[in-house]
Amino acid sequence: MGKYVTISVKVPIEIKEKLERYGIKPSELLKRVIYEELRKREAEELEREINELKDLLNKFTGEFIERSIREDRESR
Repeated sequence: MGKYVTISVKVPIEIKEKLERYGIKPSELLKRVIYEELRKREAEELEREINELKDLLNKFTGEFIERSIREDRESR
């Protein structure tokens, strides 16, 4: 990973005390939540892109694809 930046968050004192009581390290928790959210958003983005490609690919018939592959192979 290379460079890092610091991201801070303010929480009420009661929350900080509860984190300490349960032995939860805020930095580890926040990192995990951030990574999970990023994975979720990236998966959603990929799903959108796949659906867009699906719509585009559905416009091509199997016959057209076969012919295109055959033409490409024969041109080599």
